[in-house]
Amino acid sequence: MNVLLCPDSFKDALSAQDAAAAMACGVLSAAPSAHVITCPLADGGEGSLAALIASTGAGQRQINVQDALGRPRQASWGWLSSQRTAFIELAEASGLQHLASDERNALHTSTFGVGELLLAALDEGAEKVLLLLGGSATNDGGAGMLQALGARLLDQHGNSLAPGGAALSQLSRLELAALDPRLASLTVEAAVDVDNPLLGPRGASAIFGPQKGASPAEVEQLDRALGHFADISAQALGHDYRELPGAGAAGGMGFAAKAFLNATLKPGIEMIIQQADMETLLASADLVITGEGRLDGQSLAGKTPIGVSRAAQRFNKPVIVLAGGLGDGWQACFNEGVTTAIALADGPMSLAEALPRTAELLEARCDSLLRLWLAARG
Repeated sequence: MNVLLCPDSFKDALSAQDAAAAMACGVLSAAPSAHVITCPLADGGEGSLAALIASTGAGQRQINVQDALGRPRQASWGWLSSQRTAFIELAEASGLQHLASDERNALHTSTFGVGELLLAALDEGAEKVLLLLGGSATNDGGAGMLQALGARLLDQHGNSLAPGGAALSQLSRLELAALDPRLASLTVEAAVDVDNPLLGPRGASAIFGPQKGASPAEVEQLDRALGHFADISAQALGHDYRELPGAGAAGGMGFAAKAFLNATLKPGIEMIIQQADMETLLASADLVITGEGRLDGQSLAGKTPIGVSRAAQRFNKPVIVLAGGLGDGWQACFNEGVTTAIALADGPMSLAEALPRTAELLEARCDSLLRLWLAARG
């Protein structure tokens, strides 16, 4: 019996790799002869780089870059030499998780470090980049990334703009002649897990600005600044991508990726499933177990368990989802190929009590599930 284990991370508790390992222990406890295949996954957000490296065998590289506030930090990226492909996770350079709560300032945080990661990939000889856009601390529309790659963003006096989204309101001229010429032949796929446009009530600033430290007044300020940036960009490029679904991802990095890097925007889970060659794994699996911290109606927008179940449907494979919690609308997952979904808790407990027990609970649920599965198969 082949059992495929392909969880996402369980936020604040376990990485996808650790979750898969705990699941494997439970499966093998109930079915020692089972052939267990682990394939940690992610949906393009935080942890996607680690999942890609684990599932593809890519090498892990590290360089010093600027974080979202311009401070030095060591960031990782992945290099799959056989495919001349780099894996770059925005959050490694400009991630919200690297800032204390009182350091979050969407007016001034920058994506400059993401541009530095792209330069490192180009120096390595990358022909393709998978750009993972989740978990950003920024709202600068990718302006910092462009500056790192050689673009000049100038105010009316010819001075370079300061870092951050607020400074974009002072943009007078966008000079792209000095952009790194190697970008012209680089294929970029950007992983997004939202379909928000750049601007407006569903835009980057309104929806994601508050979690990055923006007050209601600052949200309006940032939205106007991004609108001005979009106007100047459209004049320079001859194309306007502000309404593109996903343009608002990662504080407008979806917009910059499409407009300036000619990126293809794709749901992160689809990109990672493809890169991990999940179709081959699914074809030989008898049972698929996936999971993440929470399953609810919003999971249908592109979360890992739903991406897995949709892929498994094509092979008519049963899929079990293990979730830390089941929220409103979770039953809609049955229409997407999920066979059953089970919450981890084995009794009344708070989140604070559940988090340190996540590995134990995953192992126990997989043990019970495999015993039931074996009994049902006779």
